[in-house]
Amino acid sequence: MCLRMLDQRARSRVELASALVKRGVPDDAAGRVLDRFAEVGLIDDTALASTLAGAVHRERGLARRAVAAKLRQRGLDDEVVAEALTGIDSDDERRRGHELVARRRRALSGLPIPVQTRRLVGLLARKGYPSGMAFEIVRTELADAGAEDLGEDSGGI
Repeated sequence: MCLRMLDQRARSRVELASALVKRGVPDDAAGRVLDRFAEVGLIDDTALASTLAGAVHRERGLARRAVAAKLRQRGLDDEVVAEALTGIDSDDERRRGHELVARRRRALSGLPIPVQTRRLVGLLARKGYPSGMAFEIVRTELADAGAEDLGEDSGGI
């Protein structure tokens, strides 16, 4: 059963353990199987976390906070998550945030600046970016695109 699950996609030890419990496999037998799988390299939570963190950040543009939440959903412990997040620094986050905003801004170009700002900051917020960083990225992108001065009052946002 574990081999079939691992054939579909990489899984964490916790995911496999919960599947075995659902199937009624005794805890001691499940533990021995999972220990053996880890011993031969079929289960490697550290490698899984590192791979997932990089992929989710690159492909979906998620910030460190959102990546950490995704990894914890997979049953990975905080130590493994923290180690996986070392591959994503604030420069990577900013660069990916700028890419997301630049791509989305083209679709919003006909809207007033405050509306664009609100929607773009919302996009980054949903992807887990801190609010200060999100506003900074959006202001920079809109300024680079030739938008008028956003000033202190950004349309009630």
